[in-house]
Amino acid sequence: MKTPLAITIAAAALTATSAVAEEPREGGVIDTIIQPEPPGLVLGMIQNAPTRTVAGNIYEGLLRYTTDLEPMPQLAESWEVSDDGRTWTFHLRDDVSWHDGEHFTAEDVVFSADVFHRELNPSARAVLQHVESIEAIDDYTVAFTLKEPFGPFLISFEAGTFTMVPKHIYEGTEFRDNEANNHPIGTGPFEFEKWDRGTVIQLVKNEDYYEEDLPYLDGINWHIIPDGASRAVAYENGTIDVLPYGTVENFDIPRLTEMDNTCVTDHGNEYFSPFAMLWMNNREGPTADKRFRQAVMYAMDREFARNVLWNGLGTVPLGAFGSNAKFQNEDLAPFDHDPDRARELLDEMGYDGEEVRLLPLPYGETWTRWAEAVQQNLKEVGINVRTEATDVGGWNQRLGDWDYDLAFTYLYQYGDPALGISRTYLSSNIEKGSPWNNVEGYENPKVDELFNQAATAHPEAKREALYQEVQEILQEDVPVGWLLELGFPTIYRCDVKNLVTSGVGVNDGFKDAWLDK
Repeated sequence: MKTPLAITIAAAALTATSAVAEEPREGGVIDTIIQPEPPGLVLGMIQNAPTRTVAGNIYEGLLRYTTDLEPMPQLAESWEVSDDGRTWTFHLRDDVSWHDGEHFTAEDVVFSADVFHRELNPSARAVLQHVESIEAIDDYTVAFTLKEPFGPFLISFEAGTFTMVPKHIYEGTEFRDNEANNHPIGTGPFEFEKWDRGTVIQLVKNEDYYEEDLPYLDGINWHIIPDGASRAVAYENGTIDVLPYGTVENFDIPRLTEMDNTCVTDHGNEYFSPFAMLWMNNREGPTADKRFRQAVMYAMDREFARNVLWNGLGTVPLGAFGSNAKFQNEDLAPFDHDPDRARELLDEMGYDGEEVRLLPLPYGETWTRWAEAVQQNLKEVGINVRTEATDVGGWNQRLGDWDYDLAFTYLYQYGDPALGISRTYLSSNIEKGSPWNNVEGYENPKVDELFNQAATAHPEAKREALYQEVQEILQEDVPVGWLLELGFPTIYRCDVKNLVTSGVGVNDGFKDAWLDK
């Protein structure tokens, strides 16, 4: 059942999207917020949500996706698949230039996919493991040949997941040390202008953008305001035009959405389906025992977190697959809030009070409060927890180095388990240095086998059976803690038009947006 706030947001979204079409106006700069400040802006190299939000307007993928996850042309204007389902051929636009004036060609696609992403990007690697070869047929045609048919292949080319990067900038360099990382160069509707650290990131209109008449805006200012109350005040006093998802605390949302000239939509998260989790280090210490991990699940009051900390936004997940994910097993036994069962499991394993370190997600006050609530839940059942707060860079570093016991995160589910869910549990995706892969170090050969089979199985019923089985094993092993399917509304002035036009919302929406003032 929808909560009152969710009903309000749905109604506001319907009102906003049902307005009579108007003639777009050119000009103007939108002032918005990015929270927290991203660690960098090179997509593929960095997968943090703030990076995606800003840089999704600088970089592009071969395709975009509707809110129903149907593919739309972007850098590729058309595509087809061979009769055996193995070879996908993309026909690229021939009028695209990088922001430095160099021409975009098929060689950039091959380099981006076969070199850059294979080295750096766990999300793209989940797709690339099914790719046998990538070939530039000519300057504007690229063929991806798969090892075998892979059902979700065509929904994997969104800009933040499969970013196109310039070969002439990165080839032959140490990617992470490249000077261009400080001045990202993409093909998108907006160009990087400047970044005053701690203050603002400025993007300006790409005057040579290949889509006729776009973008309408002259630029976007992404303001960095660390304090949550100050972010809300900036919207209230008119300094800010758009509040992307996650930029104000949830307790401020009801007040802000009731303001004059304010619209709100919950569209724009369909591709991501953000899913909050608690990493639990499977390698050592108490968290290496599945009974301890089960106890954590029973100890946490996730309904309280949803209703109180998240203002009723979101859904408490049954297990590893969110309610919007394909093939969810609805017959799993839920982990209800049961402190007594948690204590029984801790006694059974002989837990002796060894200290456990909890790493919050440094994305604002709601996340800080959530860590405090979980710490209290765990202490109530006898778990000795110490919180170790850090900034975004420190959080990335700690997770990449596996230097934690419990840690908050959220990951995207990307419309299909083979793209957004399996990466968390496949042992082949354990790689130090990244906070977005199998960070917990979970290894189960049967789970690997089932996920790998399900990715390419035919027909859909066979995929479903395999995914149902894998969920049963995960529900027993509890590799991570499943917290909440997040509800992320976007709040904006009603004179900001046409802001959310795809399944990734503001991450690529500003190219279509215009100001009616």
